[in-house]
Amino acid sequence: MNRGLFITFEGPDGSGKSTQLELLRGFLAKQGLDCVVTREPGGTKIGELIRHIILDNGNGEMSDMAEMLLYAASRAQHVDEVIRPNLEAGRMVISDRFVDSSIVYQGYGRGLGDIVRRVNELAIGDCIPDATFLLKAEPKVGFGRIGAGGEDRIESAGLSYHTGVYEAYLELERAFPERMIGIDATADVDCIQQRIRDKITELIALHGRAGTA
Repeated sequence: MNRGLFITFEGPDGSGKSTQLELLRGFLAKQGLDCVVTREPGGTKIGELIRHIILDNGNGEMSDMAEMLLYAASRAQHVDEVIRPNLEAGRMVISDRFVDSSIVYQGYGRGLGDIVRRVNELAIGDCIPDATFLLKAEPKVGFGRIGAGGEDRIESAGLSYHTGVYEAYLELERAFPERMIGIDATADVDCIQQRIRDKITELIALHGRAGTA
């Protein structure tokens, strides 16, 4: 069986990824497509436990290196248990965040540099996204959507940190134009969704690798 399509959603906190992903999930279900929707950190029992540790505001003493390794550990389990088996079964897999998040949040934001890429190469192996939707919104916009007091440990890192993360996302978009599809996250929700659906339909037609339910 042909490998399924692997699609990821990226963007700053509050950019509307989850909303767009849920709209896409409904659209694909109506099309009868065999699709698995998941998230990072998390997506597995082990990954969700790690997610709680990473995002818990009570863990403010966590070192940057420990944070990066926890993300990579969750991702390795995610790939092994969910992503790779479903792709090999011919299913489309859509993940809310993947390795690009670690590159920007820990590599750039935490200043850990290229070690983040090298560690995550071990975590993901050959599971490279076929396409990544990057929802672009300035950090101030995202913070406004999250609302005061609703931030987790990463979201509460401060405006300077998140500005650096956003700029790093823009660098990745320039570096990987064949994979990363930048979308203005401040546009109308339906317009954003239509662009995503059009691209997904194009990818399915091009690759012919999405299973049918």
